Amino acid sequence: MDKLDLKKQLRALFAPSSRDFSDIDVPILTFVKVDGAGDPNTAPAYRTAIEWLYGVSYAMKFAAKARLGRDYVVPPLEALWWSDDPGSFVRREKDRWRWTVMIMAPDFVTPAMFEDAAAKTSRKRADRPSTLRFEPLAEGRALQILHIGSYDDEGPTLSRLHEEVMPALGVTFSGPHHEIYLSDPRRTDPARLRTILRQPVRAL
Repeated sequence: MDKLDLKKQLRALFAPSSRDFSDIDVPILTFVKVDGAGDPNTAPAYRTAIEWLYGVSYAMKFAAKARLGRDYVVPPLEALWWSDDPGSFVRREKDRWRWTVMIMAPDFVTPAMFEDAAAKTSRKRADRPSTLRFEPLAEGRALQILHIGSYDDEGPTLSRLHEEVMPALGVTFSGPHHEIYLSDPRRTDPARLRTILRQPVRAL
């Protein structure tokens, strides 16, 4: 049985340069999502959300293999981040952040399979997030770059994006700041973390 790897199938979305911002068009993709707010390092809801995302995503993977004969690699964790003040990301004021954490699913995973996976996960734990859902995300045009290093060192890159790159291209924000986590922070030195930083944009 071939195993689908969405990172390879959608290579343009997962392999940006670490030096320059790429200008890309993101297709409509479907995710398992959970919303929350606050510092991801200290908010209990953030940890709960991550655990639910992986529980449901792996349950969907196993169901696809058993029911459809189709296997896939569970994609990396992603997150949308926003605040009333976009500068709070540059200043790393994490208590002011709101977020949606999410994991992509291939197009052959159905809403019914998601509901079954969520029910299966609910039988193992009783803290299902109220915002757990399965829905598409349409970002369209976006600028992205690969950040190598600690999450807290993203500020200068985001500042360059906001103050230099976007004005030079004549674009503005059209959606939340988006991060894709290619490294496991539990097993990777902070200096070696690989994170895609993406910003949906639109013409002024």
